Amino acid sequence: MAKMGVVVTKGRNHKQILANPTLFQAFGGQISAEGVTATNGKKIIPAGTPVGGENFYEDEMAVLKVANDENAIGVLLHECDVTEGTQNATVLVFGFVNENRLDSELEVSTEAKAALDGKVTFVKRNL
Repeated sequence: MAKMGVVVTKGRNHKQILANPTLFQAFGGQISAEGVTATNGKKIIPAGTPVGGENFYEDEMAVLKVANDENAIGVLLHECDVTEGTQNATVLVFGFVNENRLDSELEVSTEAKAALDGKVTFVKRNL
């Protein structure tokens, strides 16, 4: 006879940075810990951080890194913990990001916004 009982599963609710959660395109990618500073022993890259790298659209194994500059090709859809090194992440390449939902420490540079123009649009809405 099979055991009966209650199974408790603890999940995690991801922070929603999208202004329109139905109109976006994202791809899986790998994110490097290069240049990420540890806080309280953890290297957490917040959702909305611009990332960039070589051959991302041609090579699903390409490793991206934080690129809050003219080299940005997308932004992280969810935060990414790279404490243990390179990790899988979701990279937003088209959509609308609500800057009011980003971590207060994250400031997306003018250069990154220009590099993402026409792909990722940043808005400030209280929705």
